[in-house]
Amino acid sequence: MFYPLLGFSLGLSAGLAPGPLLALVIQRTLRYGAASGLRIALAPLITDLPIVILALLVISRLPEIALHGLMAAGGLFVLWLAWDAWRETGAGLSVGAETPTAQQDFLRGALVNFLNPHPYLFWGTVGAPIVIQAWEQSPWQAAGFVFMFYLMLVGSKVVLALVLGRFRGMPAQLYHRAMQFSALLLLAAGVWMLYAAWQGVASVL
Repeated sequence: MFYPLLGFSLGLSAGLAPGPLLALVIQRTLRYGAASGLRIALAPLITDLPIVILALLVISRLPEIALHGLMAAGGLFVLWLAWDAWRETGAGLSVGAETPTAQQDFLRGALVNFLNPHPYLFWGTVGAPIVIQAWEQSPWQAAGFVFMFYLMLVGSKVVLALVLGRFRGMPAQLYHRAMQFSALLLLAAGVWMLYAAWQGVASVL
């Protein structure tokens, strides 16, 4: 049972760690409701398979500066999301207005996940070696690790979206402030990603 427990702990910590995807779940849930936040939360289930393959076959062979470039691109995209979220706080905060389609939510979540280097780094340096080691003991151990990791990675964000979805009936002023706070979370994530990319490039050059 060691590897499933390890997947549980790593998945929970990754699911609740501050970052662009978590901030996007909060923002979309507050703006459009739990259904929109749930679709964002499910993005790793769609995007992580190609990320795992890229991490194992491609990313490990790329120069270090390429990951920093990916981080910078992701930071710029998250900053755009922050600006878009802030603009929405002052334009028609009526609940249910202009509800996005499932495709739009999945696309945003997928782009944020693809442009975030952390999944690549995790699977290239931590996840893949653990799965290989677990497989040597038993395929069920490896499957248990992957299952528990994604159960907690996605499940923690799903629970957050369901809880925040209940706050959409709050008074208009509090709702407005909560929306602004969610936009600031995205801004902080984007700035941090750009700063980390700049620091990484500086260390390479």
